[in-house]
Amino acid sequence: MRFSSRVNAGAMNPIAAQAAAAKAAGHPLGQLNDSNPTHHGLAPQFLPEAYTADPRGPLGARQAIADFINASRGRGVDSANAPAAPAVDPSNLYVLSSTSEAYAWLAMLLCNPGEAILMPKPGYPLIESICNLTATRAIPYQQFFDGSWALDLASIENALREGNGSVKAIAVINPNNPTGAYTKLGERQRLVELAKRYDAAIIADEVFYDFTLEPFDGNARWAGEQGVLTFSLDGFSKMLAAPHAKVGWIEVSGPAEDVAQAERHLDMISDDFLPMSNLIADCIPAMLQEAATQTERVAARVRGNMAELHRLLDADKQSGDGVVDVLRSEGGWNVLLRFPSSIDENALGLRLAHDFHMNCQPGYYFDMQSNGFLSISLLPEPTQFERNVQIILEAVHRELA
Repeated sequence: MRFSSRVNAGAMNPIAAQAAAAKAAGHPLGQLNDSNPTHHGLAPQFLPEAYTADPRGPLGARQAIADFINASRGRGVDSANAPAAPAVDPSNLYVLSSTSEAYAWLAMLLCNPGEAILMPKPGYPLIESICNLTATRAIPYQQFFDGSWALDLASIENALREGNGSVKAIAVINPNNPTGAYTKLGERQRLVELAKRYDAAIIADEVFYDFTLEPFDGNARWAGEQGVLTFSLDGFSKMLAAPHAKVGWIEVSGPAEDVAQAERHLDMISDDFLPMSNLIADCIPAMLQEAATQTERVAARVRGNMAELHRLLDADKQSGDGVVDVLRSEGGWNVLLRFPSSIDENALGLRLAHDFHMNCQPGYYFDMQSNGFLSISLLPEPTQFERNVQIILEAVHRELA
């Protein structure tokens, strides 16, 4: 795996090499230039501990996250059907402020300016925006809908081949937002094969993984993938339904040599941006204690609203006026509604704003390839959610009148 030249991870100078060797041998050298005030009794009373400046984040926080993952997801334990992903080692975790920051770090790790990351369409525009900020190109690959969503593997292979070595990663959202599609086993096997052939990494965003709606059997996390260099992203924002709890993490897995080299470069990126503060990291164990309860609470809400959505759409059809459908969504917080393509998405959005004082996200926000789609959140309280659906139905009927 060739990493970007943005990160100067060349050979150490003799002094730095000697210091590293002494540390590895368990006899770290004293520091004549130690400018860390927490090493000299100058930390404030409310933050008395020493700041370790570990580029991967405080070890205690990483250990707590690793323990949570291994215990809650059966990592390292063989299932009845197949071996589970290996237990996560805290040394393979990077704790940072958000998965958005993780995307930026990985773009800098993998891509020189002008090189590319493949990103799914339809999809949330975050990756493209971050690529722009990091002088990286975002090249779309398509998903198609035929009763359920699937990856256009041919478009991925074409982009890798035509990139002639400039495509450095394939971003996979598992499940996707807003399509709700998980990566299927056959798709995963093919993506690993393609990534290996074209010397690309996998970036797997799995923040919505636990919020299943209408899943197929056999879904699995990318986290712990051993076949190719893989960076899986997760965090508290979705797990705890707490976007103001900005803690995310990267788990690095794959062939041992690739992982070691990737982590060497990532350490330098993280160190330049400064590791997560102890003040935040100290809260992580307590937040993890809430994770199971919070995840189930949100999952119950979105599943209940999904069932209510089907009921409301069925009732509208039985009235003789029903023209709105919901596309199958395997997981996540949002679903796509489909209405007659004779209705312009902007016209419907303006009607929702004018007649009902409601804003919306039409399909073209996510680069849907045709007109007639609207994303709706499954998070509102049930009474508000029912009202939202009824407003959409009324707006569609008015547009058709």
